[in-house]
Amino acid sequence: MEGGISAASPSSEVSGQSSATQPRSSAHFRPVEHQQPAGAVQDTAFPEAPLGQKIAMLLAIVLPFAGVIAAIVLTWQQGFMGWLYLSMLIVGWLVTGLGITVGFHRLLTHRSFDTYRWVRAAWLLAGALSVEGSPLVWCAVHRRHHQFSDLPGDPHSPHLAGDTWLGWWRGLWHSHAGWLFTGVWSHASLQRYIPDLLVDPLLVRLDRLYGLWILVSFIIPFAIGGLVTRTWEAAWLGLLWGGFVRVFVTHHITWSINSICHVFGGREFVSDDHSRNNSLCGIFAFGEGWHNNHHAFPTSARHGLRWWQFDTSWLVIRTMQLLGLAWNVRLPSEQAMREKLIVK
Repeated sequence: MEGGISAASPSSEVSGQSSATQPRSSAHFRPVEHQQPAGAVQDTAFPEAPLGQKIAMLLAIVLPFAGVIAAIVLTWQQGFMGWLYLSMLIVGWLVTGLGITVGFHRLLTHRSFDTYRWVRAAWLLAGALSVEGSPLVWCAVHRRHHQFSDLPGDPHSPHLAGDTWLGWWRGLWHSHAGWLFTGVWSHASLQRYIPDLLVDPLLVRLDRLYGLWILVSFIIPFAIGGLVTRTWEAAWLGLLWGGFVRVFVTHHITWSINSICHVFGGREFVSDDHSRNNSLCGIFAFGEGWHNNHHAFPTSARHGLRWWQFDTSWLVIRTMQLLGLAWNVRLPSEQAMREKLIVK
């Protein structure tokens, strides 16, 4: 199958590089010869993004930021806005953020555990409400990230803009949000990267309704604010805090995994990239910040592999397992962890 990815094996295991690409060098990187199928070299370049995508991404960045500025001004003028709006912000962040980490990432992209189709659909919807892109496109882009991690072809590596100080900042910006304006979203190569997901008609139907889920993501806090207080002012405040501010928080925490966790932090395991474990991102990104662990063991349902590495997403998956809602939960063995441990 194109790309060396089959529906029978989790494509997150693929971390290829073309034979034309020199392995990166570092005392903590294991030089590995990755075999790529014909055509993989051409796949390292991104076509120009269409104007519609650029406008959509600009709005996705600017509007939540404007909402945060408005929220700051209102809070400065009026003081604490009330528990209703704070609750909508926190609960919305938890639901949609976990929809990304548990649903999009560990369940759909890496197939770290199995569950019922209705549970998978529920996690897909929760992730779609985060307004981080079409679920299937999100998964395809992330699998591509693992295939070319920190090499040409990686959608959001911070290490491909040169070794100068300016290149360092450009790379950091690109990995955080600049990559959204490239053609990776409009040319996600779904058949190549997620053939196993495309055979599920329920996931495909839900994915096609992504525009509707964006509207629902903002309608829900607007309706809650209006129905609870029966005032238009509260409805608009609900939209502000439970909509735009919540999207801003969720976006930048997720994007920080692409940028911060490939630059700042420690490394415990050998991986063929610059992935790092970052404690702050580990906490606020529901366990995703233990990024070196993840790149060393991509299909693991648990990213915080040490007892002190708090991993909210793993706690959710473990609870699902105890309730009979998750099975075939994949974890690295102690031997596998010892073999990849970096000797300092």
